[in-house]
Amino acid sequence: MNYRELVRNCLSDNVQEIMPWDLVVRMEQDPDLFILDVREPYEFDALHIKGSINVPRGILEAACEWDYEDTVPELVNARNRDIVVVCRSGHRSVLAVHTMQLLGYQHAISLRTGLRGWNDYEEPLWNSAGVMVDTAEADNYFTVKLRSDQKAPKFRKDSGD
Repeated sequence: MNYRELVRNCLSDNVQEIMPWDLVVRMEQDPDLFILDVREPYEFDALHIKGSINVPRGILEAACEWDYEDTVPELVNARNRDIVVVCRSGHRSVLAVHTMQLLGYQHAISLRTGLRGWNDYEEPLWNSAGVMVDTAEADNYFTVKLRSDQKAPKFRKDSGD
């Protein structure tokens, strides 16, 4: 199994998704909608949806429960609230929602296409200084920048592989 298959399996296991334009409507209907950003803090600082809270996926399980150093009381108290989980592309958020469902969060859904799709839909993103991030700057941020050592090896036809 690979990463994309893992995400697909979680989607087939009842993880629901919401599109960016539907999230806009939900946020208008419920200004207090709980938006959980599961990216790393440096990603959140660069750009995020205004009013969202940041809990990196790496500490999510402990953040969802009382009595841990990583406990986030606002998140623990949101167990029965509607929660929209966001990340860069919509993959980490699917995995996070799956985990949250296992922990009893039955009203958590993932933002399909992630913040990349949110930006494509030209919805505002903010940095940690409270300044709106320009759409073009966000486009640059979301552009995939793989190093050569991060790319899958290519097999040469003459190598017998």
